[in-house]
Amino acid sequence: MSQPIILWPGGAPGAKGEAPEDIPTLTPFLPDPKDATGAAIVVCPGGGYQHLAPHEADPIAEWLNREGIAGFVLKYRLAPRYAHPCMLQDAARAIRTVRARAGEWGLDPNRIGILGFSAGGHLASTAGTHFDPGDPSAEDPIERVSSRPDLMVLVYPVISFSEFAHVGSRKNLIGEDAPSDLVELLSNERQVTAETPPAFLIHTLADTGVPWENSDLFAHALRKAGVPFEMHIFEQGPHGFGLGKNDPALSQWPALCAHWLRRHEFAR
Repeated sequence: MSQPIILWPGGAPGAKGEAPEDIPTLTPFLPDPKDATGAAIVVCPGGGYQHLAPHEADPIAEWLNREGIAGFVLKYRLAPRYAHPCMLQDAARAIRTVRARAGEWGLDPNRIGILGFSAGGHLASTAGTHFDPGDPSAEDPIERVSSRPDLMVLVYPVISFSEFAHVGSRKNLIGEDAPSDLVELLSNERQVTAETPPAFLIHTLADTGVPWENSDLFAHALRKAGVPFEMHIFEQGPHGFGLGKNDPALSQWPALCAHWLRRHEFAR
């Protein structure tokens, strides 16, 4: 693990102060050089857009390192101090930062993914459906590159803000009485196009926090758009299981994901 990188040294857009919660950061975890594949993944912990779950942060980057992938843990801004679009700005900036500085870490700028859990899965899927190519005329070289992730890993993700919404995440991101067009915009199953990157999805049927239909809706949208994906639905298991270490079934998902990442030339 390296020291956290401040995503906007001059202050994040819309920042409300200079306290730690006002300063989004990215913490690099680099694999052993002999194992490194040159791929990288930005990690978005969950927490309902109100906190960041520690077990979905550093341990995930360390697992990625074992697969030869550089992990970058994102500390993004949170409610109630912040709301949309600040979180998306942080995720997009994280992807741009890794891509623009890829040479410093020996990375391939065309193999930069994003991984998120729960509300962090919503953020990751937002990054994968609301990206832009960058501004070639920007003074900041980081802003010149694309914010599109090359793939997404979504673990028990919040996806929809309509029928199967996780009410807490929706409230924290866009408020209780958000206009219908904003609800539509951030119901990411409705924003999938042929340009959306490939995805790997994990959920459990027993998830009472975020219904599995969130992953199902996204998978259907990906299929309709012709975007490759892989999805695994486990029968049992709670919301928020992280790497699933205490469950013989759920603990298989990192290996399943590693196989998929290998197929996409990310893992060793």
